[in-house]
Amino acid sequence: MNGTAPPVVKGWCPGAHRPMMSGDGLVVRVRPFRGELTKAQALGLCDLSQRYGNGVIDLTSRANLQLRGVAEADHPALLAALDTLGLIDADPAIEGHRNILIPARRDAGGLADRLYDRVLATLPDLPALPEKMGFAIDTGPGACLGDGSADFRFELDTSGALLLRADGAPKARLVTEASAAGALLDLARWFAETGGHAAGRMARHLATTSLPQDWTVAEPRTQSAPSFPGPGPEGFILGAPFGKMAATDLQTLLETSGASHIRLMLSRLFLLVDGTPGDTTFVTEPGNPLMSAHACPGAPFCPQASVATMDIAGDLASRVSGTLHVSGCAKGCALPRGADTTLTGRDGRFDLVRNGAPWDTPCARGLSPEDLNETI
Repeated sequence: MNGTAPPVVKGWCPGAHRPMMSGDGLVVRVRPFRGELTKAQALGLCDLSQRYGNGVIDLTSRANLQLRGVAEADHPALLAALDTLGLIDADPAIEGHRNILIPARRDAGGLADRLYDRVLATLPDLPALPEKMGFAIDTGPGACLGDGSADFRFELDTSGALLLRADGAPKARLVTEASAAGALLDLARWFAETGGHAAGRMARHLATTSLPQDWTVAEPRTQSAPSFPGPGPEGFILGAPFGKMAATDLQTLLETSGASHIRLMLSRLFLLVDGTPGDTTFVTEPGNPLMSAHACPGAPFCPQASVATMDIAGDLASRVSGTLHVSGCAKGCALPRGADTTLTGRDGRFDLVRNGAPWDTPCARGLSPEDLNETI
């Protein structure tokens, strides 16, 4: 032990009704319904980011959006404006639990959209669950949400049959579209009744508690290859390095591309529907090293962080092999799993972890920013 206080891990994520105070003001998370914004909604959010925030919109690891730097006095006005745009739930309790991943590549009105409606309608009936818990509806043309943070996963098997899988379990229960909501209630109640709250997440709970046999019957299809920036059948995919989108850049993209909607994706990507980007600051081609680099806001924007992160990540991105994660503290908010190269801020310096996460044992400690040029 080096005497450093551990980072404070919140048991909840910032929302619209329940923002979180950070070093630059309130962090207000917006969970767009179906992970989608119309052009008008997106332009409205850009305006709110400049009016009430710092002019930058975060695209989070859970494919949500965040406004940062919001003054506490401005929060009620911002909340009313988000409601007018149709981007939040009226009920704060539902808003806090509406962590639903849905594939950007999907047919309008298809199975994924219908399951989203069923999950949304079921949220009020679920037992009390930890607020970090979430849902994935991975029923698009290819399985693509496996790396997303979710505890209850609707998936397909290789024949196209619908499954509900507890995160962390290799197999699932066969369900139908009609029985999906009831099955979700069953699994959520089992989690609550078997002490899942103590673990906080489904996978951690399954490490010590076995599922009933009928939840371990069918295997889901394998995950598809990851998505990359570039044109595709549903639209053009763009990347936002470190999940940072200047509101002015997003405005320009929406106004010049002809897009009707944007759909949010994992890995800090978003799908431009019915549009083609011209000159833009967003990443438009695969292989850009910045899209393999992850960094949280760092100091001074987060009170848990003791180091600046993004400039260092940007400088190192093209010099490392594989994934890079520069984390302001051991929480690892930007990438809550291992990376090929991880730098963890501690007391104003960095610990280096190879092939691991920020909370893993480092192979080098106390590195200054200058040391990184020789070590990495």
